[in-house]
Formats: sequence, C-alpha cells, structure tokens
Amino acid sequence: MPESISQDQARKLVLHAQGLPAIKKHGKALTHTLDALESLGYVQIDTISAIERAHHHTLWNRNPNYHPSHLTQLVAQKHAFEYWSHAAAYLPMKDYRYSLPRKAALASGELDHWYPRNPKLMQEVLSRISSEGPLMAKDFETPSTSFKRKPKDWVSKPAKQALEYLFMQGELMIKERVNFHKVYELTERVLPESVDRSLPTEQENWHFLICRFLRANGLGQASEIAYLRKHTKAGVQQTINKMIEAGELVNIQVAGTTYVTLPQLLETLNRPVRRSKLHILSPFDNLLIQRKRIQSLFNFDYLLECYVPASKRQYGYFSLPILWDANLVARMDCKVERKTKVLHIQHLAIEPNVRKVDAFHHALKNALPAFLTFNQSHEYKLHKTSHVV
Repeated sequence: MPESISQDQARKLVLHAQGLPAIKKHGKALTHTLDALESLGYVQIDTISAIERAHHHTLWNRNPNYHPSHLTQLVAQKHAFEYWSHAAAYLPMKDYRYSLPRKAALASGELDHWYPRNPKLMQEVLSRISSEGPLMAKDFETPSTSFKRKPKDWVSKPAKQALEYLFMQGELMIKERVNFHKVYELTERVLPESVDRSLPTEQENWHFLICRFLRANGLGQASEIAYLRKHTKAGVQQTINKMIEAGELVNIQVAGTTYVTLPQLLETLNRPVRRSKLHILSPFDNLLIQRKRIQSLFNFDYLLECYVPASKRQYGYFSLPILWDANLVARMDCKVERKTKVLHIQHLAIEPNVRKVDAFHHALKNALPAFLTFNQSHEYKLHKTSHVV
C-alpha cells in the first residue's frame, strides 16, 4: 500500500517545493531570481496589468529582493529564454534542450499551431531578419526597401503570425522586449554555444517532465504533469510506472487520492513551514495554476473572474489568493491607480477556514508595505471586507 500522509503534510511538501514562504538569502538578488526560476522550471507571462505583471509577481514572492529588471538581465545574459510551458513563459536556459520536442513536432506538422502555416511568408520573414538583424512585428507593417512589394503584402497580422510560427518551431527566439513588444532574432544568434541542442529521446523527455514537475511541486499525478501538453499523458504515465519499479518514485496517498513523489522530497516533511509569513499571490502563480489540484490539496476553490461578466463576479476582476498559516485563506481584488500611486483593495474576502482572524489581519497589515513598494504605490485603500460562507 502507498504511504499515507495528511493534507497538512501534503501542503507542507508542496510549499517547500514551491519556495513558499520565501526565505531571505545572502548574496546577489539577481542570482536568487535565477535560482527561483530554475527551481520553478518556468514563470508564466501575462499581459494583465491591474497590478505588477504576473511573471514579476511570481518571482517577487520567491525572492523578496526581486526587481522587475531581473528578467531582462537574465535574458540578456542568456540565463533565461522565452518559450512555451503550458502557456507563454520565461524558462531557464539550462532546460533549453527540453523545449526541442515541441518545436520539432510543430515543424513536422505532428502538432498543430493555432496560426495557419504560410511557408512563403515565413521564409521572407526569416530572410529579412537574417539580413537586417532583430525585428519586431511592427517592422513588417510596411515593406522593407530590400523587398519590391506592395504595402498590402506586409500587413501586420500575417507577418505577426509568421513570426510566431517561426518562434514556436524554434527558428526564431525572443532576443529581448522593448516596451513589452517582442524582438525576434535568429535562434543561432541568441543561443549560447554551451547549450545542448540535441533532441532528447521520448524517454528522456518524459523523465525530465516528471522530475521537473515534482521538484517544483512536491507531489503530482500524470494528468497534472501532462497539463495542457498534447499527446503526453500516456507517455508520462508509462514512465512513472517504470520509475516506481526502479525506486526513483514512490506512491503516496492524500485523503484517498494517490500521487507520486521523489523519495528525497519526503525529507522536507521534517522541516517547519513559516506559518506567520503571509504572501499575496498572483492568479498565475505556479502554486495555483492548476485549479482542480489546488482545490483538492488546499480546499481552495479559485476562479480568476476577469474573464467573467462584471455582473456575475463574486470576488472581483483580479482577486489575488493569499497564502498564510500554510494554507490559502483569502482573496483580495486589487488594482493600482498609477497616477496617484494608490493600491485599491476593492474586496478582501476571507475564507471560512480562518479561525484566527485577528492574527490574519495583523499578518496582512505587515505584508502590505512590501507589496505597495513592489507595485510602486505609496498607500492602499480597503473598500470592502467579507467572510466567505
């Protein structure tokens, strides 16, 4: 029978793997940001800017000395790159090799892209970047002097689609961003020479996906490891079975549900969790991105309501989950008014499992000054508080 652990122990396993609550470290802040990125495996990029963007928010929660310039520096230093995880993301350059299976599948047609393939336009886009250097989508809005074409042949949308297709199948990379706009460059001019460019075997890829997920998340199931990755669940499950037989993984049960973990991660159950430390999380934080998983492990039913019509929202447009006392205990709908530098807390909703309400408010009050600084705000205004029934 699989070893059984309590939900409290499961949450401890997950939080230690996720680097939450964060611990201040000595040394360079940029180094700690890279450590956090490599530990998590990726951070999701999102364009919503009600507060500081998600990729910055996620890393700030792991590194109290994080600065939004860190990702720009890591990309420039070729320690990080942009590609696709379950969504658009920053990934550690040391994992570049494991982005190749998706790229190869897209290039061969085995995997569909959401844009139609236009080989002629793709080749012309490649030729321009090859001869002119790094370009943005807007650089294709009018014809280059090196091409005798009518303006209508270089309208933005088809060129943008060609750029994205070339990026997704690996011929282009994002060299940098300018005002959040992607700057595309030939992959061969971006990759450091030391990076392994060999295509991993299927078995190597499954093994990598499983180990990376478990190191970052503590425990998991095949469906979670294969989350939003087409045609991977069967291979992941088969590899899990082999790894269990070899003693590389062990089964554990949490409230009747079976997960797998790396045996060495169980040692973290002997380490305490900093229960008094409170974290205001991004909706796209790695801890939360799989909603069914987080409901099962943390009993937290979370929905990001920015995609819900205003009249049907329960908590608000951009509610931020709050981690405290080793659990998810509240959500806080926030928006920064940048002209006045005021953080508006439109709605603070406290979960019914919170018994030490005064202690929670004290922890939140202590956490807000750093959150204000991170969001370049000077003060906050709390408009509404409620207790979830």
